Amino acid sequence: MSTIKTGDSIPAMAVMLATPEGPRESTTEALFKGRKVVLFGLPGAFTPTCSAKHLPGFLQHAAEFRAKGVDAIVCMAVNDVFVMRAWAREQGVGEAIVMLADGAAALTRALGLGLDLSARGFGLRCHRFALVAEDGVVTHLAIEAPGSFEVSRAEMVLQALGTPA
Repeated sequence: MSTIKTGDSIPAMAVMLATPEGPRESTTEALFKGRKVVLFGLPGAFTPTCSAKHLPGFLQHAAEFRAKGVDAIVCMAVNDVFVMRAWAREQGVGEAIVMLADGAAALTRALGLGLDLSARGFGLRCHRFALVAEDGVVTHLAIEAPGSFEVSRAEMVLQALGTPA
């Protein structure tokens, strides 16, 4: 699978969400259809940059995303639903961010955003990225170079969204 790009549709598939009430099955269609969604992916829950900067940035700016017409902010990592739920609790996410557990890396693979970190003991993970999708179609995509944290930061995605309508 080639890497998703601007103008492509989010692949249709089942996904698992880590909610405050527990695991919940959903679909990409339910998450994206008829909505403006920011999806950001990261290598793993509880990892240093992800926990100290990436997720907290989106949490800190959640109201600004809503003011720019974003219906949902979705955080995805190749972790199981229980790890994602524990991480959400530890980070104080509440209802501000939807936590998508891509435990088998199915969506990561479908997006073409797999990152092999086997040499570091992590196995297949997700590239650090952020995208904006409107009605399931990617309108903005920023993929980080391995080890970088620049273009997928919340502030950069807010900048890409421009001024509210």
